[in-house]
Amino acid sequence: MNGAQRMYAYVKFMEKLAELHGQAFEGFFHDVMCARYPDFLDVRTHGNLGDQGSDGLSLHAEKLYACYAPATFDVAKVRKKFHDDLDSAQRQRPGQFMTFVFVHNDLRGIHPEVATMLAEARTAHVPLQFEQMGRRRLWTELLPLPCETVEYVLGCEIPIEEQVYGVGMGDLAPLLGRLKEQRRTADPLMSLAEVSDRKLDFNKIIGEVREDLVDGMRYTHLVAQYYAGVYDPFEHDEVAAAFTQEFLVARERSSDPDLILLDLQHYIHGNRLQSSRELSAGWVVLAHFFEHCHIFENAPEGWSPHGLPSGSGSG
Repeated sequence: MNGAQRMYAYVKFMEKLAELHGQAFEGFFHDVMCARYPDFLDVRTHGNLGDQGSDGLSLHAEKLYACYAPATFDVAKVRKKFHDDLDSAQRQRPGQFMTFVFVHNDLRGIHPEVATMLAEARTAHVPLQFEQMGRRRLWTELLPLPCETVEYVLGCEIPIEEQVYGVGMGDLAPLLGRLKEQRRTADPLMSLAEVSDRKLDFNKIIGEVREDLVDGMRYTHLVAQYYAGVYDPFEHDEVAAAFTQEFLVARERSSDPDLILLDLQHYIHGNRLQSSRELSAGWVVLAHFFEHCHIFENAPEGWSPHGLPSGSGSG
């Protein structure tokens, strides 16, 4: 997949993952792993045998996978599920695996209780190894697959378009117009501030989303041009204030920058995302509000990503 297709696939991946629970999530996990690894066995339940504590086996890597994807997280239930699957696997599949992988659907990351369970199990069951697989690792497994396979797994077509080398006003105007319709009353916004890598580092925006945001910054002058041409002089401030409120709501749901930016992409596009070009335009909108300090915080004076005051030396 090219960069634009990858962005589109990631949004669709996150949308799908948010809707999958129980057997549906297990089926999705099987689709991803079977497509990725020829030696992966998608173990199903059979009569009185059940699944013998396994939702999947990787023969060459000697890994056993156990899925847990409830609609609502319950600490007592997840602990019971974890230990039941582990005990069953050790009893019924001795010698078949060296690593026990706990697969989950929590978009926010591993729950603290689950992290504790894995650490305790590692100590109690030496030399058995323990891992977890959540949305980041699932995406990593999906990403190298051919585009047609990703389409099958996600259940949607990924637009095949020419590589997006630029974003024009025609791409941005519909998005900005929709934001105008969504605007709400909010407090005045902070003033314009210079954006640097320090802000990206301070907010722990890394990897692919950082690249997408930085790419969007090349075209943010078009957003300024758009608002310079509208009749209402207050429209930008009202739309930006609503965007700030949406950011605060997203940050309440998760501290993960990837998920916050995904929520904001959903706010921009709604359910009308139709092309990778439109998604690229959405990154320009996000970059504009990032540059103008309407989303995410500036690094404090003297902050350094290396833990030393900005400008200090080792000598």
